[in-house]
Amino acid sequence: MSDPNAARIRESFGKQSLMTTFGAQIDHVERGSVTISSPIGENALQQQGFAHAGLTFALGDSAAGYAALTMLPADQEVVTAEIKINLLSPGRGARLRATGRVVKAGRRMVVVTSEVFAQGEDGAETCIAVLQGTMVPVPASAPV
Repeated sequence: MSDPNAARIRESFGKQSLMTTFGAQIDHVERGSVTISSPIGENALQQQGFAHAGLTFALGDSAAGYAALTMLPADQEVVTAEIKINLLSPGRGARLRATGRVVKAGRRMVVVTSEVFAQGEDGAETCIAVLQGTMVPVPASAPV
């Protein structure tokens, strides 16, 4: 089932210059869940040649935030209040794929989680990180 707010979420995502820099894209949107992926480009490697944790975190945070946004009315946005990451394995491969999910949506906060997978050239996937955090709804017109 696709989310009726998918167009709004895709439009918002298109305004994120960091995601554009990474070549990231939204792969899937449904109520309570969003998947974002990005190539592991030369601009996002750490010194040993793995995907930098900054890329991993950015994808996981954005996927979780947009998952939260699927639960909110059109006059609201979200900001991250806090989010924690556990790095499980090096990001080896061609792409990273992050799926954010809503654990519990409330009026004042939305608890979210995200899993980030590295995808090899052969399509095999390894979970490299899990994130858990809190998103806070804010009026769409409010400066953040």
